[in-house]
This record gives sequence, structure tokens and C-alpha cells, in this order.
Amino acid sequence: MFNLLMTLAVLVVIFGIRIVSQWQVGVVFRLGRYVRIIKPGLNIIIPVFEYVKLVDMRIRTMDVVPQEIMTKDSVPVKIDAVVYYKIFDAAKSIVAVENFSLASTLLAQSKLRDVLGKYDLDTLLSNKDQIGKEVLEILQGPTDEWGINVISVEIKNIEIPDNMKRAMAKEAEAIREKRSRLVKASAEEEASRMFNPGSQGHFRVTQRVGLKAAANLAGDRRRAK
Repeated sequence: MFNLLMTLAVLVVIFGIRIVSQWQVGVVFRLGRYVRIIKPGLNIIIPVFEYVKLVDMRIRTMDVVPQEIMTKDSVPVKIDAVVYYKIFDAAKSIVAVENFSLASTLLAQSKLRDVLGKYDLDTLLSNKDQIGKEVLEILQGPTDEWGINVISVEIKNIEIPDNMKRAMAKEAEAIREKRSRLVKASAEEEASRMFNPGSQGHFRVTQRVGLKAAANLAGDRRRAK
């Protein structure tokens, strides 16, 4: 009897050994019910009655499929983003959601469209970091219930239509040309002042003398009448 018990104990140890890597956590289920978490290292479970699901606890990256979005000013753009997240509750990531990776991806796509559709094109191009933070705050609520912590949302690229690119290039060229003309005119005016420092004052004196002479002439004519 003792030998039988020892044999069973040895078999339990042999078949019940589970090694968990440093970056993982093991979620143990007994007869289909969650019972405990096992840490990295050597662990023993009850064979047949218990099984383990390993969960990677490292930071993960999730590329969001490029989204076709209509901006507030009716410009179609394609947004490319990446989401960084980490699991903080291994049990929730398995029990609370069927496929946390797929669920997080679909949620990120939906919220990205909702948030970016509220802004016009100029705002999207100039405030990508701020908009990314807004998407991050919206994602953190639902994903907390799945045991997932969204760390960062970065908008990598905003692709605009070719006709809009040409229009923006023409506008930028017109602004540069206008600025160049203003700089040139300012330089010419400054040069004129440097080479003719008394010209402006002389013109004003001459103008006052001419006006006074005209007034005196008019007065003489009235007296002559």
C-alpha cells in the first residue's frame, strides 16, 4: 500500500510539474474553475484535475489597421496608428474576454474613428500627440475590465488625398512668395533710408512751404478783388 502511494505521489509530481518563464504568469483552472495564479519558476499542479494557461506579461504592440476616416471638414484621410498595452491581471484577460488581443484591436479601431472624426484636417496634422492621448483615455475604461492597461496610443501617419497635397503645396508656395516680397520691400525701404537719410524730411519741408505759398497767393488774389 505504501509503495502504491509513493508511486502515485511520484506520478503526480512528474506529470504535475509546470515551469513558468520569467515574463509569464500561469492561470490555474481546476475542473474548469479559476483557482489561483502561479508565479515564474517551478510549480506543481494536480494532473488531470487542473490545467494551466500561460499569459505573457510583457508590453505588447498592436498595429491598428489603417482606417478610412472623414474629417470634420469633409476631407477623407487614412490614419495609421499603433497601440502599446500590457496585461496587469492575467486571470481577467482570460476569464473576462474571449480573445483580449482581437477585442483590443477592434475597440482601438472603433474609438480611433470616433475621436478623429471630430476634428478638421489642420487640427489632425498639428495635434497628433494630443489626439493620441484622448484616444488613450477612452480606451483605458473598457480595457481595465479585461485586465489590460493601455500605455500609449501613437498616430504614426495621416495620409491625405493627392489633390489635397497639391493644394497644400500651392498654398505653402504662395505664402513663401508673399513673405519673400515683404522681406524684399522691407530691405529696399531700409536701403533707401540709409542712402538718403534727409530725403523724407526734405520732402515734408518742401510740401509745407508749397502749401504756405499757395495759401498766400490765394489771399493776395482775394484782396485784389
